Amino acid sequence: MVSKDLGIIVHGATGRICATQHLQNALVPIRNEGGLQIGDERVVPRILLAGRDEERLGRVARDLGISDWTTDLDGALGDPAYPVFFDAAATSERPRVLRAAVAAGKHIYTEKPVAPSVQEGLELLEQMRGRGLTHGCVEDKLFLPGMRKLAFLMRSGFFGR
Repeated sequence: MVSKDLGIIVHGATGRICATQHLQNALVPIRNEGGLQIGDERVVPRILLAGRDEERLGRVARDLGISDWTTDLDGALGDPAYPVFFDAAATSERPRVLRAAVAAGKHIYTEKPVAPSVQEGLELLEQMRGRGLTHGCVEDKLFLPGMRKLAFLMRSGFFGR
C-alpha cells in the first residue's frame, strides 16, 4: 500500500471551531491513525497552521502536535507542498483570502458563508472552475436528519425538563 502526504493549509486555526472541530476532532486523528484509505493509497494529512496571532498559533500547534505553522499566509499560499487550502478565519475576510488561494492554485475547502452575497459567491465559484480547482464548503449540520429528529424530540418534551 502506498502512503501519500496531502499538504493542507489550515487558515484560522486558533478559532474555537477550527481548533476543536476541524483540527482536534478530524484532521489530527486522521493523521495520527495513519491517514485514510482511498483506493490503493493511504492519504495522510500534512497540516500547516496559518493565522495572525503567533502566540496563540504556537499554542494550538503544540497542543495538537503540529510542527508546521506560520503567520505568513502569502508564504504558505506560495508553498507547492500544500495544494489544499482550508479557511476557517474571519468571515469578513473570506472572499479576499479565498481569491488569494485561488490565484495561488490551491484546492479550496471553506467554512460558511463563502461570501457575503450570491454574486460574490458565484464569482469565486467561476474563478475556481476556471482554474480547474476542486472546491467545497462545510455543510451546515442544522438541517441533517439526525439533528432535525433530535430537535423535534426536544421540542416535544420527550426528554423532560
